[in-house]
Amino acid sequence: MIPLIFFVIASDLNIRAPSSSSLDRGIFLHLSITAAKQPTPEQRNSGAFKGKRKTMELTKSKNTFKKKKKKDNIKNKLSRGKAMSKVGRMKLGSQGMEVSLQGLGCMSMSAFYGPPKPESDMIALIHHAIQSGITFLDTSDVYGPHTNELLLGKGVREKVELATKFGIKAGDDEKFEICGDPAYVREACEGSLKRLDIDSIDLYYQHRIDTRLPIEVTIGELKKLVEEGKIKYIGLSEASAATIRRAHAVHPITAVQLEWSLWSRDVEEEVVPTCRELGIGIVAYSPLGRGFFSSGPKLLESLSQDDYRKDMPRFQPENLQQNQTIFDKVNELAAKKGCTPPQLALAWLHHQGNDVCPIPGTTKIENLNQNIGALSVKLTPEEMAEIESLADAVRGDRYGDDLSTWKDSDTPPLSSWNAA
Repeated sequence: MIPLIFFVIASDLNIRAPSSSSLDRGIFLHLSITAAKQPTPEQRNSGAFKGKRKTMELTKSKNTFKKKKKKDNIKNKLSRGKAMSKVGRMKLGSQGMEVSLQGLGCMSMSAFYGPPKPESDMIALIHHAIQSGITFLDTSDVYGPHTNELLLGKGVREKVELATKFGIKAGDDEKFEICGDPAYVREACEGSLKRLDIDSIDLYYQHRIDTRLPIEVTIGELKKLVEEGKIKYIGLSEASAATIRRAHAVHPITAVQLEWSLWSRDVEEEVVPTCRELGIGIVAYSPLGRGFFSSGPKLLESLSQDDYRKDMPRFQPENLQQNQTIFDKVNELAAKKGCTPPQLALAWLHHQGNDVCPIPGTTKIENLNQNIGALSVKLTPEEMAEIESLADAVRGDRYGDDLSTWKDSDTPPLSSWNAA
């Protein structure tokens, strides 16, 4: 009864306990209770006193319930906006680079997938990714162009691994020009450093291979930039096995970025084995089939008119119905595993080896958290085989005629090069 009695007296007398030491508080409590006038047995048994005590207890109970309800609401909100666990780390390639087990592709924040998204929302997303352990962020100077790098330059101040790219120039006529000559390589690097507001780029990719000049010429300039401290590691994107070998002979390549997913598996025959032979890390972009494994064919209904995917062969009506069967099957398998279709598609990639880092892109925190959840999905060899059998049903090319891929990335021999 002492705590209750003290509560009544302290509140009635407007007494506040000192906050100095435990001993002082103990003395204060003793003196307050001793000095206060205690109710007589008759007063305790009176209806007025009992009613007052009951009212106080009910009020206290209601306040406790309100506090608990408010706390639960906050907890629920946090759980919806917070990743379940911290993303682990991995070695990317054999040159010493370390990144998060899963990266974040930032392209859709600024370009190609509809209008640019609100800057404040994207910065909040980037910060959430970093706090969740995703520190490997992927961009390019052609995304925007330039605006995606500027976004990361504003939004990133923590220790991360920034990867950007050069080699695709967006012309005034909205057509792309592939460029890899030494002067442009240096100019592009300087521009990216300035926009990203950094002194050195962690991983610098050649975005597409310029087939007008030997790959050795482009890599030679990148090697100089490494020696000058302007970039730390060199990467290639959409490069053939032969081009990778030639580039690696000039300077070690840390990572090759390629489209690898359940509906893009052509790299498994030559490119992936070559990377593994040379100790080169593999970065898988568009691991969710450009959003297809998130929503299926209904994805098209939500795309804006300027969304690049509307013109991609696999999203055309003549191919979409066939590709629908793939999504339906993935959906079915995901339901059996107790995960979502995107998580199943990402888990399949994570099971390809500890040298593979997928970089799914998103503009929503809830999707980011879902992608992170794929790291917890375990697949048996039998399940892997069942999932892989779906690839044979894919219909349509990855790109139209506007952009090259690794299949047409071989370059002239070095002996043909005339610097003049």
